[in-house]
Amino acid sequence: MTPAWWRDRRVFITGHTGFKGAWLCLLLNRLGAKIRGYSLEPPTDPSLFALAGIGDFVETHHSDIRNAEQLTDAVKRSDAEIVIHMAAQSLVRQSYHDPIGTYSTNLMGTVNLLEAVRQTGEGVRAVVVVTSDKCYENRESSEGYLETAALGGHDPYSNSKACAELATDAYRRSFFDGSTTAIATARAGNVIGGGDWAKDRLIPDLVTAFAAGKPAVIRHPESIRPWQHVLDPLNGYLTLLEKLRESGRDFAEAWNFGPITDDAQPVRWIADEMAKQWGGGAGWEPVHGRHPHETACLKLDASKAVSRLNWRPRTNLATGVKWTAKWYAAWHAQADVREISERQIDAYLDLPGID
Repeated sequence: MTPAWWRDRRVFITGHTGFKGAWLCLLLNRLGAKIRGYSLEPPTDPSLFALAGIGDFVETHHSDIRNAEQLTDAVKRSDAEIVIHMAAQSLVRQSYHDPIGTYSTNLMGTVNLLEAVRQTGEGVRAVVVVTSDKCYENRESSEGYLETAALGGHDPYSNSKACAELATDAYRRSFFDGSTTAIATARAGNVIGGGDWAKDRLIPDLVTAFAAGKPAVIRHPESIRPWQHVLDPLNGYLTLLEKLRESGRDFAEAWNFGPITDDAQPVRWIADEMAKQWGGGAGWEPVHGRHPHETACLKLDASKAVSRLNWRPRTNLATGVKWTAKWYAAWHAQADVREISERQIDAYLDLPGID
């Protein structure tokens, strides 16, 4: 990512009120971009979007990604040259409770966004559709998945993200071949960071329990995930968008943004480190019983992004956990949330890439 490149860039973001979307807004604002957002109201209370006052500097249209007419109108009125599609139903367990809503949001919401870009014309020059590391047909491999691995997904969430990948590829080849609009997809690992309060997600569950003085309850402590601090994949998305805008179709394909190999750790490792950082006797315990299927081992191979985009993660997992714990501790102490977040963004931008 080249920070100066983003000054005054017109950027349209879907899903900007969510956890990752809010961090993206804070990062782009720090870089001087002009941001417009399209999203539902914040999905949690509290929310990073509200606490950091992101609505003060992002022109926001609150609506559903499934409303094709309103979305197309919003994209056209934004006059954006850069589009980042992050709106999604993002929880595996929720997808078991509401599979229809999950598919309609994650698949048809993506189709609606791509159609809106198509209807807008060639003013939009670069698009990144954010999907998930879970879009791969998981074979419980100890090796990281390459972008050429088969798509699939056991649960409705993962499968809907694979469908979004296929829809994006179809649109790219059917409607944008030869166009000045370049479209890519991005598959990131399991992100951590301050300001996430989503239900049934590890860090929020840990923090909620620790703050209440109770042991956190963990479903699958041995499950391995490609953990990374939220700023690392966001840096990857922006790096990719720069390449799409400057070099077009040379980069219009799928990309992984994952951590270094040693940072694919089991859930128990994250829980132990968060408890250590939190202090005060914080701890956790496993919960037994039957649970909906979740992948036991998932790793990403981001070597393509390293070699062709010159992207590298800037934080290791230990740093990411430390920053996350510090963020929540500061929030509990009623510190200024935007200031906390911007300090971490500034520290991140000063870090070199990890080899």
